[in-house]
Amino acid sequence: MFTLSDIPMFFVNFFFILPMVTLVHEAGHVLVARLFGGKIKFCIGTGNTLFHLGPLEVKKMYFMEGWCQYEKLSYNKTWAHVAIYLAGSIFNLIVILAMNYMIYADIIPADLFFYQYAYFSVYFIFFSLFPFRNEEGKPSDGMAIYDVIRYGKANDPID
Repeated sequence: MFTLSDIPMFFVNFFFILPMVTLVHEAGHVLVARLFGGKIKFCIGTGNTLFHLGPLEVKKMYFMEGWCQYEKLSYNKTWAHVAIYLAGSIFNLIVILAMNYMIYADIIPADLFFYQYAYFSVYFIFFSLFPFRNEEGKPSDGMAIYDVIRYGKANDPID
């Protein structure tokens, strides 16, 4: 049951943990795209731009969503595009496993913060890999993977 005592954790989840999960996810896409020589741009949030930090753009509603755009891969093969689209979810999974190991090894405490982080990461992985297009026709990572495998090339989901 949700009570008044849960409100502070709700704000921590919404304004801190969820954006961290998004940032880890997008960092996975960025790292793998760079490994294949891609030029990248990525964003956290929607709305007006708050600031730029290199290729990262942070928007006013930083807690809402994120995206990564890449182009000009030096290794432009179907499996490279699939790897880039999978990388975000893989990074989320690696962080979950690392946190669970550190909790098990008594390196970090078994705290609600880490449980919430793992919960949101699993949620993020599921909906990222679930193949669908949003109202604007932009694909999830799962749909982008399907498109790459089906058509043999990546279409830029942002443009």
